[in-house]
Amino acid sequence: MRTKVTLILVFLNVALFFYIFRFERLGGGDIMDVNRKRVLGAEAADIRTLEINGPGARVIALAKRGEKWFVTKPLDWPANPNAVSRIVTDLQFLEHETSFNVADLAGNGQSLADYGLDQPKLTVTFSTAGAPGDDTPPRTTSLRLGDTTKDGLRLYVLSPDGRRIHVVNQSLARSLALSFEDLRSDAVFTIPVFEASSLNLQTAAPASLRIQLRRVGGRWSFATPIIARASKTATELAINALNDLRVKSFVTSNPPAVLPSANPRLRISVEGTNRRETLDLGDRVDGTAAAGAGEYYAQFEGRDAVFTVVIPAAPAKQLDLKTTLDRAQETLRETRLLDFDARTVTAITLAAPNQPELTLQRLESGPQAGDASSWQIVRRSNGGQGPLTIPADRAVVARLLEQLSLLSAIRFQSDAPRDADVEGWGFNRPEREITLTVRVDQNTTQTIALQVGLPTQRDGFAYARLPAGSPSVYAVDPDLLQETPVAPLAWRDRLLRELPAGAKITALTLTAIEGRAPLYSHQLTGGETWATVLAAEPAPRRAALETVLARLGTLRAEEFVLDQFAERVNVAGEERPWQYKLEAAITLTGGAGDQTSTTTLYLTPRVGGTHQLAGSPANEFNVVFALEQPFLDALWTLTEGPRDPGEQVPKNNVDGLAPTPAPIGGK
Repeated sequence: MRTKVTLILVFLNVALFFYIFRFERLGGGDIMDVNRKRVLGAEAADIRTLEINGPGARVIALAKRGEKWFVTKPLDWPANPNAVSRIVTDLQFLEHETSFNVADLAGNGQSLADYGLDQPKLTVTFSTAGAPGDDTPPRTTSLRLGDTTKDGLRLYVLSPDGRRIHVVNQSLARSLALSFEDLRSDAVFTIPVFEASSLNLQTAAPASLRIQLRRVGGRWSFATPIIARASKTATELAINALNDLRVKSFVTSNPPAVLPSANPRLRISVEGTNRRETLDLGDRVDGTAAAGAGEYYAQFEGRDAVFTVVIPAAPAKQLDLKTTLDRAQETLRETRLLDFDARTVTAITLAAPNQPELTLQRLESGPQAGDASSWQIVRRSNGGQGPLTIPADRAVVARLLEQLSLLSAIRFQSDAPRDADVEGWGFNRPEREITLTVRVDQNTTQTIALQVGLPTQRDGFAYARLPAGSPSVYAVDPDLLQETPVAPLAWRDRLLRELPAGAKITALTLTAIEGRAPLYSHQLTGGETWATVLAAEPAPRRAALETVLARLGTLRAEEFVLDQFAERVNVAGEERPWQYKLEAAITLTGGAGDQTSTTTLYLTPRVGGTHQLAGSPANEFNVVFALEQPFLDALWTLTEGPRDPGEQVPKNNVDGLAPTPAPIGGK
């Protein structure tokens, strides 16, 4: 039994010896050597305060508040985190190349004075925090830095207990020799724009004005002195500009007669997550009363230091930061009047004096429909019948929604208008009332109303307000009234007809109504196609006929003139009968045999180069409309091409109308 115990003990001793041997060989000794080279130990693990005493009674003190370092002497100011981190790191990892005991100096006839340690060049004192829950006071440690070695590459340092002199690298001395200007932060505001939740401004007395902007979600708005939307872009650019401000210099002598904190010309506060930064901006350094860009005295709330800050000039046609903040109620305000998503608008109602109300209604709603949804015009009929609906032009309605979403104030006219002003700007009888019905969710809608008035005394502006919102009145471009006509024809779908698959034009005839022979006439027979028929035509007429055939296949109006066909129409200010008739036979091939119908368009002469009317009789589209430019250009070639004098005007065309041509003939 004793033999077994003895063998086990011998085995454990051998294992322990082997482990120690291997540990030393594989680096354990290196770790111990490193620890032996370290000048400081656990006392430098969590440094909370630093004080550097240098030549000429120079004292710089730093303290850590939370996770941030501050310079506390000679001025209380945030520290440069990089510079302080370098000092702390140099202290924590300070290593000597060699060291010797102070007690051995006397035996060699030396003293601390021989190493410059009796009156050190620099002394650094730091304290560390105790363990969590430990009530013991912080531990204070001091290092004295003396002369450099004879080769000028190293430095003598006296250990905190004063027993050893260490020879260390000079990097510690260089980091401790930094001046206040090097150790302080030059930033004024430090709350980034993504963290900012509030921007507060207060202008100087006696006309002191408090302005507060708040961010809710991704939007900024004014909370005081008015309730209005703020421009997200302008507000965040202003906060970014505040973060770009830098301290130019600290005022240690000849301070201003009136401190910025005593009478700020502008007080600026930015609030972030559990913190607030406030800057008091005082007078200009040059003593002038000029506003805008320049160098200003300033103080930060909670700090006595007076410093100067330069507000840079802005690029051309832009406002500098000082002017922007002085006029924040205007410069940071959202100029766009309406805030909505066009995809959620389900109806648009337009009203004007002495005109029936017009409603544009979306047939498919929701963001998934987007611009692809169809719209219709809803008209109230007379005689108690139900409302009449007409297809609306999707592109025209989309353009209206885009214009309304971009509608911006040229100037903010008034935020507290008087009754007389409201009447003078035309709101007693608005020229236009626009109401948007917006879908909030599947079961809820809300309305956004806009009134537009024209002033009694015309001044080149129209005036707009949101009657259900704030009382604010905005000056806007009067073209808005031209873009929101109440006439149904302005919104009617421009596409009159598009031939279905299997349908084709089999005959085409263009006739001068007062002429004897058609200007052009042909009917396809047998296996003829328009390509083979038109191949025999001269190039200009061939291109014109191809365009006419294509435009008849997809018949669109440039704009509508009358919502009913008329025998006489207004041409160049005079009521005239139609001059041409264009007929096309359309054959639809189907299972029940071919079905042929005829489309007829009555035409006026071309007026002014860009205007020609067409009329569709009551048994077809029952409308009068203007032709699109390619269509009327092609018709001009067929009616006037052979006699077109180029840029000259025919002698008998004194009123700008094309004369009735003689028959040209054709197939």
